[in-house]
Amino acid sequence: MTKVTRVTKHQRQHRITKLLEASAVGSQAHLVELLAADGIEATQATVSRDLEELGALKVRLPGGETAYALPELPSHQVAPEDHLKRVLGEWVVEADHSGNLIVLRTPPGSAHVVGSALDRSGFAGIIGTVAGDDTVLVVASEAIGGADVAHRLAVLAGLEAPTGDDGSVV
Repeated sequence: MTKVTRVTKHQRQHRITKLLEASAVGSQAHLVELLAADGIEATQATVSRDLEELGALKVRLPGGETAYALPELPSHQVAPEDHLKRVLGEWVVEADHSGNLIVLRTPPGSAHVVGSALDRSGFAGIIGTVAGDDTVLVVASEAIGGADVAHRLAVLAGLEAPTGDDGSVV
């Protein structure tokens, strides 16, 4: 039996954020179960309010399932590269570039998740992003250029193989 720990609203919401980042959570009932496994007692109504306050949205995953995702976390929080790799690998289906602009395609309703992860990542060469429904426009610095940034993003997303300085596949 899991010991129930009394937590504050902010502690519970922090744990919800971590759970949503770590795995695909498709329902509020599933989230209540995950919290209970961590010893945090919460009702479905409480979880519903928490998700609304956190700005969680349901997004469609590759394969058609839906899961909760947080489009934006505090701007001072930087997403580690493994989190960015997971987000890009799950949601980016195509990458292209023109000049210093990169266009990333996602399944419908998922672009904001990718844009937010990029904004928080500190990824070298990215000035900013604009996310629509299924498209993220990424603006690369002119010094680095769109081709290089697009290639590095495509590699992280698993769409392209990494290449060496001489252009050979590594």
